[in-house]
Amino acid sequence: MTSAGRARAFIAAGLLPALLLFVFFVIIPIVWSAYYGFFDWKGIGQPKFIGMDNFAEVVRDPIFWRSFKNNMLIVVASVFGQVPIALILSLLLVRNSRLHRFIRSSVFMPMVLSSVVVGIIWGYIYHPQIGILNFLLDSVGLGSWKRLWLSDPDISMYSLMVPIIWNYIGPYLIMFLAALKNIPSDMDDAALLDGAQGARKLFSLTLPMIWDTIKVAVVLCISGSLKAFDLIYVMTGGGPAHSTELLASYMYNNTFAIYRFGYGSAVSTMIILLSLLLIAGSQYLMKKEYR
Repeated sequence: MTSAGRARAFIAAGLLPALLLFVFFVIIPIVWSAYYGFFDWKGIGQPKFIGMDNFAEVVRDPIFWRSFKNNMLIVVASVFGQVPIALILSLLLVRNSRLHRFIRSSVFMPMVLSSVVVGIIWGYIYHPQIGILNFLLDSVGLGSWKRLWLSDPDISMYSLMVPIIWNYIGPYLIMFLAALKNIPSDMDDAALLDGAQGARKLFSLTLPMIWDTIKVAVVLCISGSLKAFDLIYVMTGGGPAHSTELLASYMYNNTFAIYRFGYGSAVSTMIILLSLLLIAGSQYLMKKEYR
């Protein structure tokens, strides 16, 4: 065996355990869930085969599509909120900005807290009686702006976008910092010799060099947004009147609250298919090299 063959065999041997775990704990459960989507099953007893009935009911259910709309709002907030903010902050940190201590503490704080704790904190911030947000509005003479931030169906979903964006900026910030630090120093020197500074350097050198990292961040944003659950479940439980219902909470409630395991499996399969479609669409739009 040649040295290249031995190297490939060594890499394959190193990846095999992780691949087996991925297949066992991810791929097989996905296939199993899709299989049970064709059955009427309450979690106990003998499943009854009903074909595509569960999937047809999912497509006809307006709450499912409302949940999908809410997830799409989170996708938009994540892609156009988390990614740009994380990119801007990483550019400030890599330049040793005077704000680096404040940025690190404020952005990385959610990373050491669970999403449940973050949800509880923001629940108190938005509380209509004792919440700090309404208190601050009242203190600066903007009492007319006070709202039932989590109880008003018209604004509850938009109120939730703020903690969602704040909670997940940290991981993307780390990704962008690593990508920026991997840009060769001679590229910066060449840009300075060419007179590229400021915005010109950003759009002609920096962004093209980290474009692949940005695409990965977008994929993670989309996949993470479509499986969002814990933070919103703690803050609103999907209410009021399903105004903050998400695909994951819709699936959870149908599966574990009313014991429709077959229907919940169909919903989870639909979530996977929608995720794949959105990720494929985003990568198609971003497939060309940055110009």
